[in-house]
Amino acid sequence: MEILRVENLSKTYGEGETAVKALDRVSFSVAKGEFLAVIGPSGSGKSTLMHILGGVDTPTGGKVFIENTDVYALDETKLAIFRRRQIGLIYQFYNLIPILNVQENITLPLLLDERQVEQSQLKEIIATLGLEGRLNHLPNQLSGGQQQRVSIGRALINTPALMLADEPTGNLDSKNSAEIVKLLKQSNQKYNQTLIVITHDERIALQADRIISLEDGRIVKDEVMRK
Repeated sequence: MEILRVENLSKTYGEGETAVKALDRVSFSVAKGEFLAVIGPSGSGKSTLMHILGGVDTPTGGKVFIENTDVYALDETKLAIFRRRQIGLIYQFYNLIPILNVQENITLPLLLDERQVEQSQLKEIIATLGLEGRLNHLPNQLSGGQQQRVSIGRALINTPALMLADEPTGNLDSKNSAEIVKLLKQSNQKYNQTLIVITHDERIALQADRIISLEDGRIVKDEVMRK
């Protein structure tokens, strides 16, 4: 079942002679539960694509459908709610709230939505991420690997349709990188989460079900690795 469809997606920054075309009529779709890696050299459009899929940047042209919702046909308020409920974002720099503890950071999307925290679900996520005993710690009391685990927990708590990870291991050593990739794959398999990872790390990309390669804002290869 298709969960994401991208049609002729374009993004241009600037105007006239100084205009930069970050994405150039990109089209693809992703099935529910698929693990997709997007790779490409610096400046290929990877991060721009991630930001548009995540609802944090607007395209110049084209459409993005998530669970058949035309994302950029929504007004600003509805888009913010849709993004919070349907998209889990994991960043290279964690983006945790420094004054909130681990539990508060993980449950923040639910609290912003004024929804009840389901304790059994929270407990399962915390156990899966190995964060027991850290719930009252602030981000600055955690290692980089632990902070990224909290970021994954925050992305999972809403059981979103789509999880997007932008260079999720970029700030981590090889041991922590391997653990974070293992956790992302686990969430993909255990919760049937659709996972899109933007990465320059070939070792991560080769673990995906499918790899899309970008160059100069265009898809140059779309390769199925495993079914």
